[in-house]
Amino acid sequence: MPGSVVPAWREGLAPDSLAPDYQRLVEILADRGGEAMDCRQLAAALGLQLVAAKVEGVRSKVKRLAARGWLVEERPGMFRTVPGRAGGS
Repeated sequence: MPGSVVPAWREGLAPDSLAPDYQRLVEILADRGGEAMDCRQLAAALGLQLVAAKVEGVRSKVKRLAARGWLVEERPGMFRTVPGRAGGS
């Protein structure tokens, strides 16, 4: 959703406080059990066409989630959940 505000993660804040697109990204990564995914894999998991515009849209969302503490970019372009944060604990 355009203009969505992604709150900074803090103790007790659950993923349901995120906009639906962001929630889905956190859920997909949480289901991987800590395994990192790149933006093309995430776009495919969302059912998006693997074209530059869609992949870049995913990239901007996961970068925003990482900047706010919901995810970690363990190496350039590879994102994963932070243990304990996907469930809001």
